[in-house]
Amino acid sequence: MISKMPWATTWLAPERAWPVSTGSGVTVAVIDSGVDADHPQLRGAVLPGKDVLTPGDKRADFDCVSHGTAVASIIAARPLNGIGFRGVAPAARILPIRVSERDASEQQGAAVDATVFAGAIRYAADAGATVINISLSLYVDQKPVRDAVRYAQRHDALIVAAAGNAHNQQGPDPVTYPAAYPGVLGVGAMTIDGSRLSSSQVGAYVDLTAPGGGVLAATRVNGHRYYDGTSFATGFVSGTAALVRAADPHLPAAEVAKRLMATATPAPGPSDQYGAGVVNPDRAVRDVLSTSKPAALPPVTPSKSDPAADSRTAVWNRAGLAGHRIALLAGLSAVLVLLAAAVIPLGRRRGWRAN
Repeated sequence: MISKMPWATTWLAPERAWPVSTGSGVTVAVIDSGVDADHPQLRGAVLPGKDVLTPGDKRADFDCVSHGTAVASIIAARPLNGIGFRGVAPAARILPIRVSERDASEQQGAAVDATVFAGAIRYAADAGATVINISLSLYVDQKPVRDAVRYAQRHDALIVAAAGNAHNQQGPDPVTYPAAYPGVLGVGAMTIDGSRLSSSQVGAYVDLTAPGGGVLAATRVNGHRYYDGTSFATGFVSGTAALVRAADPHLPAAEVAKRLMATATPAPGPSDQYGAGVVNPDRAVRDVLSTSKPAALPPVTPSKSDPAADSRTAVWNRAGLAGHRIALLAGLSAVLVLLAAAVIPLGRRRGWRAN
């Protein structure tokens, strides 16, 4: 039994946000290997979903490899007596959409068909998911997926996607999709010491960082184990997005993304590795960004007057201003003389000296 709080939960402290939001009323789609709805910490949290990988109208509330279950538990695992582990948004609903039967942490993106992937994203948007977690990656820009991302964004869904685990030590990393698409939050992974997970990819598509090295999560058939990879870091960001969407249901998805980035805890490294920083659930929920614009000044309307009179007035104003300055200086001089006459003898009696 895991009674101690995992390091990732201690680091992010999502419970600080729970007095304001627990994710209630928000549906998070998990496009993955399915989700085990019978896990004790996910019972009642998982919708039937859809299996788009195999033909027929099948549910996706089962999982053969535990990957989707792990991600879903990071997002929305319910607290359980004697278990220190819990999800970031423990009242959110999970919509499982099955697109793979392989452990995504072991694949390089080729195992997911682009058409199936695109169909899953569209299904998530149509089913009302306002946060879509994608812990899978493609390394080629596929038009069906790109169009599906835009479709979901038009439906006000925030897509949170893994940056990928194919970091290249010898050269630039491959570009990861859908993390690299505009408006998608790409998530990198960090370890317990705050450094980037060695496999976590580097690039302009990394928008945020979250725990992803040695993080505890659920497995199918009632268990828990430790996982590595950006797949699991993505779950922490999706859970935080669910907290924000529950706290402010009228905030558009693009503004939710902006808030998550603006309230992130600064990270000790460059933005292509850490993005805006480490996701911060409490600040994301409580800090409200100012979106108001300053009131416009009224237009200046020139007066219709005699130019000659205006010229004379301008000359008088300059002369008058000079006169006022002279009078003011004279007055100040007189005051200083009077003060000196009063203060200097007093100072001599008290033994003051000028330095």
